[in-house]
Amino acid sequence: MAKANEETSVGRYGIWSGGLRAEDPARRGELAEVAAELEELGYGAIWLGGNTSVHHAVPLVEATSHITVATGIQSIWQHEAAETAVHFAELEAAHPGRFLLGLGVSHAKLAEQYRRPYAAMVDYLDALDAAGLPADRRVLAALGPRMLRLSRDRAAGSHPYLVTPEHTAEARETLGDGPLLAPELKVVLETDPDRARTLARAHLAFYLTLPNYTNTFLRLGFTESDLADGGSDRLIDGVYAWGDEDRIRARVEEFHAAGADHVALQVVDGQEGDVLPREAWGRLAGVLGIAG
Repeated sequence: MAKANEETSVGRYGIWSGGLRAEDPARRGELAEVAAELEELGYGAIWLGGNTSVHHAVPLVEATSHITVATGIQSIWQHEAAETAVHFAELEAAHPGRFLLGLGVSHAKLAEQYRRPYAAMVDYLDALDAAGLPADRRVLAALGPRMLRLSRDRAAGSHPYLVTPEHTAEARETLGDGPLLAPELKVVLETDPDRARTLARAHLAFYLTLPNYTNTFLRLGFTESDLADGGSDRLIDGVYAWGDEDRIRARVEEFHAAGADHVALQVVDGQEGDVLPREAWGRLAGVLGIAG
């Protein structure tokens, strides 16, 4: 088991955002400013959402002093292990202990190369080992028991996406004490039930086309009817935190009570593209009691 490097701390709460993974060099200054703001708010980690890579983390690490920047996740199909190890070593040399490599097998719908995902991940980790990238500086996007055991044995832990507290409890049982468990949780800062669930359903629609997630929902006790018509209220309420401050705070803490070390929070507000929910991140820091 590879325990997380003590120099790489993600704290109790982090922010997960695909919008912080920009390719446009013109946004580098904005992203640096936002990263510094999240660090000042008291978050322990920034998770770069979507299919990201080490180089996306560089401007955020450079703009901050201690917050961990992580990929959430880097697809093993899109980035060669040897190249990843080189980029990791360069970033580590310049900013020791500031980056955490989140790896995943993505989905058959998104990666043409998708074949035998578990075996492919094992091969990828073997290649990272050979290239000298430490096991305690990587986590796996594990949903099922085999990948969770691999997270325990070949990485610092797991970063599961789109899960419930029940999944977190099962994951902790599989991982045992020690490995990092950092699930992602979607947050809708909306108290009206219809409005909150409408925003959540619009966001969930794409994920309901991906068997890796729907199969996990079924394993967790949801039914085919829960997956129909954009998701039942039961499903929405299971994988999204919404409501007033007390309800959202309690929902986040359910994950910690179930065994999470860290919760990576993704704000869902209906905005797309490059619009970053900076005001919402500030509000959420207040809800969690971490804002300085």
